[in-house]
Amino acid sequence: MENLIGKSTVMKVKEVLADGFLLEKEETTVKLKKGNSNRLDLAVGEEVQVFLYIDYDHEVTATTTIPKVQVAHYGFGTVTDVRKDLGVFVDIGIEKDIVVSMDDMPALSHLWPKKGDRLMIALRLDDKERIWGVLGTEKEYKTIAKPAPKDMFNQNVSGTVYRLLKIGSFIYTDNGYIGFIHESERTSEPRLGEYVKARVIAVKPDGSVNLSLRGRAYEVLDDDAEMILTYLRSVGGEMGFGDKSNPDAIRAKFGISKAQFKRALGTLMKAGRVTQQAGLITKLNETDSD
Repeated sequence: MENLIGKSTVMKVKEVLADGFLLEKEETTVKLKKGNSNRLDLAVGEEVQVFLYIDYDHEVTATTTIPKVQVAHYGFGTVTDVRKDLGVFVDIGIEKDIVVSMDDMPALSHLWPKKGDRLMIALRLDDKERIWGVLGTEKEYKTIAKPAPKDMFNQNVSGTVYRLLKIGSFIYTDNGYIGFIHESERTSEPRLGEYVKARVIAVKPDGSVNLSLRGRAYEVLDDDAEMILTYLRSVGGEMGFGDKSNPDAIRAKFGISKAQFKRALGTLMKAGRVTQQAGLITKLNETDSD
């Protein structure tokens, strides 16, 4: 039986039961509960493709839901729960979640996945026929990855963190590229399985990309720009100070030179945070980034 657990296989209906079907293959029999079947009209002798796993009653059971994640087959699943004394529970699409052992988790607990994160895993059986999740390695990601085109430079991408190193983080992007975020290009270290948004800062000869979690220069507001934005909020979103204002009035109000004031205004306008018309500065509507 152990060579079938965690895999999909074709079995034959041996008997129709009140609450499901009894399936057989090579003298192995297993139950397919009605709740686990998308077919309720199966007849004796009919063949059906199923996936075998150990259910919550610790019995081998079948389901007609065939997950991508199987023994020796990798696929993405969603984290549903985290137990520091056991590991991370992952939904692969069947009735029972799969546990990735705490031994495979990062040494620092704050870098463990959280509920809703994604992990690429395969299945393995231990010597007691228990099913565990196995994290995808660099080899598996390189197998499914594709090279990024040169025009990806400076483009925004999103993806899942799959490997953590002291010098940086690896992610697998939604469009199938392998990306690396050097520690100098992140504001904080992302956790395993976290979904992040990044910017391509280099496309390497092998088709992988270097990424940054830091904003573009015009997206990162300096202290002067933040001060002006804060002032605008405090006065209802409009002010009479602009690039034509008197330098002494600007210094008296904001404590900075007119040149600094104009640079800060330019930053805010380029970032789409304010507009300037007829000498009047108007703050645009608040966004999630404010």
